Amino acid sequence: MILRLWSFIKKLRFSQRKILWVLIGIAIFLFIYFLGVLPLIETAKKVEEEIILKKKVVLKYKEFLQNRKVIEEELDRALKQYGGIQQRLLFGETPQLGAANLQEIVKRLSEKNGIGIRSFRILEPKEIDGLRKISLHIEFNPVNNMLSLGQFINDIEHHEKELLISEMDLLIINPRMPNNIQGSLVISGLMKGDQIKEKRREG
Repeated sequence: MILRLWSFIKKLRFSQRKILWVLIGIAIFLFIYFLGVLPLIETAKKVEEEIILKKKVVLKYKEFLQNRKVIEEELDRALKQYGGIQQRLLFGETPQLGAANLQEIVKRLSEKNGIGIRSFRILEPKEIDGLRKISLHIEFNPVNNMLSLGQFINDIEHHEKELLISEMDLLIINPRMPNNIQGSLVISGLMKGDQIKEKRREG
């Protein structure tokens, strides 16, 4: 076939032969371009895209490593704060157990300061921002020493648990003896509410 093509080319005039060689050259160029060069270009583009993608992944990973320490510190601080809050709550999973814990604390502080408690009464618990407020109404016997009563109140308000005196009703029995006081207090503490327990179970 090549010999026939060559004999055919010989028969052509010089100008015709020149045009034919040009056409053959163009055909060969196109053949090489589409079968050799174009696939190489496409492969090079794909490789370049993969390199760009890998660079982005590497940059993201570096950014993560740089921020990891900050994230770990913030998480550690949040866990410590959560642990600190938990330590300030009353013990117990139910209002009854929380009230028993509060009553034990008040009893211990009253004995420490020489305050005689006449009666304890547990009030209805209330839900506050996901926590449960437990309140205890106490009536105490007449106190002859104002310093003891003041210290008792101070110990309650500065206790390691989150306690507060929400109501105070003091009565001077004898105007001639102003230091002789009796009355009642409503002492409140906080414990875990139902929402926090449910989240803890889900977690």
